Amino acid sequence: MKTLLATAMITLVSVCCQGQQIAQITFSDASNLSYFSMMVDQNVLVRINPEGKILEWGLEMQSMRSSTYYDPKLQPYLGRVEYYGQDADSAYRGKVKSIGTANVTYYSHYDESSKVGKIKSLGTMQFDYYSNFDNAALRGKIRFAGNAILDYYSSLEDEAIRGKLKAVGSTPIAYYSTFDDKLIKGKLKNIGAATYTWYTSYDRSELRGAMKTGAYRVNIGSITYILR
Repeated sequence: MKTLLATAMITLVSVCCQGQQIAQITFSDASNLSYFSMMVDQNVLVRINPEGKILEWGLEMQSMRSSTYYDPKLQPYLGRVEYYGQDADSAYRGKVKSIGTANVTYYSHYDESSKVGKIKSLGTMQFDYYSNFDNAALRGKIRFAGNAILDYYSSLEDEAIRGKLKAVGSTPIAYYSTFDDKLIKGKLKNIGAATYTWYTSYDRSELRGAMKTGAYRVNIGSITYILR
């Protein structure tokens, strides 16, 4: 009985920890990182931009007509949400304090300037950032999100990819460069083993710039990558 109880507790802790890791990563124009989505209790997604600002939270709705389409707009979360009051540190006064059972903390005005006011934790998930001593294209961006290490292309890279997301843990991300066709430069080329090709300026006018091969939503590891 004790063994079964211990196993159940370990499983519960594991599920909770997994839930508060990166669930989704979304790109705009199939090129630029828009936000990370973290899953907390009750399947609530919390969207956070690369600089550590909470953008919104809510529930993702799947289309009843298509199993591959999801509404990009989150449905409102009707559970308990609390905010920091006027007596809180000036760096996070008025910001969201908890979403359901997930508490939210921020770096205070006493912390390094590149971190002030940015999310520090979401539930059990911790965040850290590139500092003012790092490459200019990386400064202030999320470096660690839970157990995921995030890397970005530096200012020394090709101008079409500078500052873009380079890797999520062991998953590399590549883009088309300035040497490629003007309509596809800067667009995603690979996310791990997932490959993307695009119609170029040499194709029919109605196809130019559109996806040729690949998927707008792909699961790699435990993360769903979404192209808008």
